[in-house]
Amino acid sequence: MSQGQDIWFRRFRALTRPHSTTAADAAYELVCFPHAGGSAGYWRPLAVGLAPAVDVLAVQYPGRLDRFREAPVEDLHLLADLIVEALGPPGDRPRALLGHSMGASLAYEVAVRLARLPGGEPHLLVLSGRRAPSSAKRRTEDWPRNDAELVARVRGLGGTESAFFDDPELLELALPALRGDYRALASYEDTEGPLLSCPVVTLTGDRDSAAPVEDVQAWQNHTSGDCRSHVFAGGHFFLNDHASEVTDLIRDLLPTRTA
Repeated sequence: MSQGQDIWFRRFRALTRPHSTTAADAAYELVCFPHAGGSAGYWRPLAVGLAPAVDVLAVQYPGRLDRFREAPVEDLHLLADLIVEALGPPGDRPRALLGHSMGASLAYEVAVRLARLPGGEPHLLVLSGRRAPSSAKRRTEDWPRNDAELVARVRGLGGTESAFFDDPELLELALPALRGDYRALASYEDTEGPLLSCPVVTLTGDRDSAAPVEDVQAWQNHTSGDCRSHVFAGGHFFLNDHASEVTDLIRDLLPTRTA
């Protein structure tokens, strides 16, 4: 990795075969974007499951874990610009993007920016647990007004153990990133312009009140390419309960050569 990539991206190796392959051996590059308040480590199981054929670059946003001394970026457009700069120009192998919740909006914005570069548009865009902009514009979002409402919102989504919110020290460490991410979401408007042409795959939980199935499927309005939808049993963090199924699905979506 370059110095910029060292800051922005994390790779995860299986402990049972830490030296069996290198990132250069992978046939595909998959850039993964975490949810609001999330960190790169959320994608560890997927990264290990897809190795060695797929090189997973999990984005580490500023303001959390090893980047906790940095201020969170409270503008998704600026955050997308910074990530595209860190990714650099497209290489020889195909690149795909995967984002969940806030990460889906961010993956879309990164895809839009990459599409402006010669040969830069991703080969695949996977968007999970997030309403499409064309659908979200028809709805009003009641954003948290204070920390209590913010914690209640995140707790209600079910992606974090309840004990985490009951630990004042852990909560104090997490709140700056959560505040920043939700401010970014509250002010976000999608980039207008030409449709993407890459294929899009949407993932959603059938009981996700934050991102209903029909609102997630509306991502088909944002690409001229093929758009397929996969619905899983569960709520907003259905990925946690279907990790192996999602890993198999992503593997099938990214045809790879033998290293």
